[in-house]
Amino acid sequence: MKYIFIEGATPIDEDERQDLIPRHIQTQDQLNAFENLNIAQVMPWADKQQNLLTVSFLKTLHKRMFGQTWKWAGHFRKSQKNIGIEAYRIESELHQLCGDVQYQIHNRSFDSDEIAIRFHHRLVFIHAFVNGNGRHARLVCDLLIQSLGNRSFSWGSKTYNHNDLSSLNDMRRAYISALKSADKGNYEPLIIFSRE
Repeated sequence: MKYIFIEGATPIDEDERQDLIPRHIQTQDQLNAFENLNIAQVMPWADKQQNLLTVSFLKTLHKRMFGQTWKWAGHFRKSQKNIGIEAYRIESELHQLCGDVQYQIHNRSFDSDEIAIRFHHRLVFIHAFVNGNGRHARLVCDLLIQSLGNRSFSWGSKTYNHNDLSSLNDMRRAYISALKSADKGNYEPLIIFSRE
């Protein structure tokens, strides 16, 4: 199978590609459809979860989202990618992130949308897994904002599904641009994009 890495996507190295579970997949479109089906199947379970801000939950959610597709699902990446912190720092950074967000919620440091979007941005920035980090971060962010009593985000589309931002289109370009603004400390474009 030939993999296509669009702007902002994390390339999968040859060893990681060998961990594809369904051997019938031959195209990127088939892979995207299979992953999207897996993500849809995890939603009823995810909606019932309470302890979202733990490293254990973040790993379990990724495993449930991608565990039928990849053997490495739910395991932190061990290699350096085009984005993300050094692999050896992932677990400690995730613990710090979860603690920071718990503090922000308890102290009402920001409004609910900004707390959730800051969480999303840092989760993407850490880039804990080999692949699926954006979809994972958006789903966790939606679960977090719902737990705070607000409706989930639209992520640039009234008909959003978790695969919409997996192909190169204007919506993905706007999302990547908003993430880059957040990298510089300006979260407003990402907040606006998430609620468009």
